Amino acid sequence: MQNQVIQFLKDNRERHLEELQDFLKIPSISSLSKHKEDTLRGAQWVEQELNNIGFQEAKIMETDGHPVVYGEYIADGNAPTVLVYGHYDVQPVDPLHLWDSEPFEPTIRDEKIYARGATDDKGQVFMHLKVMEAVINQDDTPPVNFKVLIEGEEEIGSPNLPKFAEEEADRLNADLVIVSDSALVEKGKPTITYGLRGLAGIQIDVEGANSDLHSGEYGGGVVNPIHALVKIVDSFRDDNNRIQVEDFYRDIPELTQDERDALARVAVDEDQLKDDLGVPALDGEAGYSYVERTSVRPTLEVNGIYGGFQGEGIKTVLPKQATAKITCRLVPDQDPEHIVEQLTKHVHANAPVGVDVSVTPFDKGKPYVTPFDHPVIQKAAQAYETVYQNDTAYIRGGGSIPIVAELDRILNVPVVLMGFGLPDENLHAPNEHFHLENFDQGMETLVRYMYLLGES
Repeated sequence: MQNQVIQFLKDNRERHLEELQDFLKIPSISSLSKHKEDTLRGAQWVEQELNNIGFQEAKIMETDGHPVVYGEYIADGNAPTVLVYGHYDVQPVDPLHLWDSEPFEPTIRDEKIYARGATDDKGQVFMHLKVMEAVINQDDTPPVNFKVLIEGEEEIGSPNLPKFAEEEADRLNADLVIVSDSALVEKGKPTITYGLRGLAGIQIDVEGANSDLHSGEYGGGVVNPIHALVKIVDSFRDDNNRIQVEDFYRDIPELTQDERDALARVAVDEDQLKDDLGVPALDGEAGYSYVERTSVRPTLEVNGIYGGFQGEGIKTVLPKQATAKITCRLVPDQDPEHIVEQLTKHVHANAPVGVDVSVTPFDKGKPYVTPFDHPVIQKAAQAYETVYQNDTAYIRGGGSIPIVAELDRILNVPVVLMGFGLPDENLHAPNEHFHLENFDQGMETLVRYMYLLGES
């Protein structure tokens, strides 16, 4: 029966691409209040699609922010139940002038579809919707039951979804969660992301005098907030890029040899990567490979730093204030709350006299990991390999999807991250796109995975 389902997807490809373009036209930017109604339209589109597919239940459910869309199709109470998680919200599009086509006017060029949300995450959510449609309409006895949870706040850290999931845990109960919001390590290489880094962020504000000061009149006699901030920032890492915050590494378990071996098999051409990025050298924590540094080791990065005169030419002042934004990517078993506390203590301990320093916490999310030898992950690898005719890479993602750890905690079921994007598809950047090769092969992979799950 699965071959009939796969053929249905092939026969309806052009219709599917037209429908995907309709979805991508909705500017559901969750972070901008002016797009609140557009974000709601994104939810309404998903709700209508679930009804069109034939779900027994499909509805928009309110949260304290943007709504979620929930749906279910229960064909057989004895069959496994799959909960598909994704998000319909997207990132802002600026800088607009760097787009080659309008971000909300989807365009297909060279077998890639260009639009904001094409790969993150509307394109990948849409694949699941079409696979469920094909299974439900072509198989009188679907191999699994389907539940769907599509949110509208992932791009702003899913602030309201944990509360929703806790309140609706019985409704969301399933045997596993599938998330397609990640990427293959390279074209044609099946990839299962069995872990994600967590997140902890702070903002550092340094205040000096009660106004900007003339650098000739006061320079050398009053602390410059930018100089003070630079000293604080420089104190975070040593010459080997090891983070100097007290207890930062306290809760990190050693990698197993199996994990290190699996990561070692992830091929990265560092010379090519340098060329692609336009940098003369790569960098990172001494003693670890590039793959380990960007996936299983924690980081501390300055995301923004500013203060003083920013215009053309020069203005000779000691600025009144300076600011830095810092984020840390965390690994199991680091606790974001503890890390923020330690960051705050470190900032104050390294602040020069003569300025006032404040620390404001912001984004936080826990890391997540599932043993990659878990049966549901191995079945996912089997489905990938059947379609892509290549061995599966097992990696931990360098980025963060905070809700994954929360769903793991609340539902206590394995979370399988089956991504079909590619690293160079410009997610969060101008000219975001999605390769249609993975649109096609990804849906076939998902079909085969559903039928493998149904065999258990």
